[in-house]
Formats: sequence, structure tokens, C-alpha cells
Amino acid sequence: MWKEQNDRLVCDFIFDDFKSAFTFMTRVAFEAEAMNHHPDWLNIYNKVTIHLSTHDAGDKVTDKDYELAERIDSCYRP
Repeated sequence: MWKEQNDRLVCDFIFDDFKSAFTFMTRVAFEAEAMNHHPDWLNIYNKVTIHLSTHDAGDKVTDKDYELAERIDSCYRP
């Protein structure tokens, strides 16, 4: 699901409704905070688009991004 493009990991997540999308974002927020590694994301109704890069590494993709991507995938319950 994740694609590496423009020095970022990018993925779209689709849900049945806004409430489900927001619940997912809340789960992701807890994982991101635990890692102290926060995504750039956009939510429009039932779609969440997430971009991951490591700001401290010059906005490049690092192992930290891959780890957070795995944690995000575990939060996804469409």
C-alpha cells in the first residue's frame, strides 16, 4: 500500500465514513506520539492520506518512517 515518492512514504486509506476515518487518525496519533515521529496527513470525509518523512534527516525516508508505516497499517480497520 505504501509508495515511496518525492522522498516520502505515501499511502491513502479509505473508510466507510468520516467517523471511521477519524477513529483511525486517533489510533495513529497515539502510535506517532509514542515514537515521537509525526505524520503529515490530510483527511477529506472518508479518506486519509498520509505522508511520512524524517524531518531531522532532511525530509528523507528513514527506518523510522518504515516503522511508523507498519504501526499505521496495524491501526487500519476498513
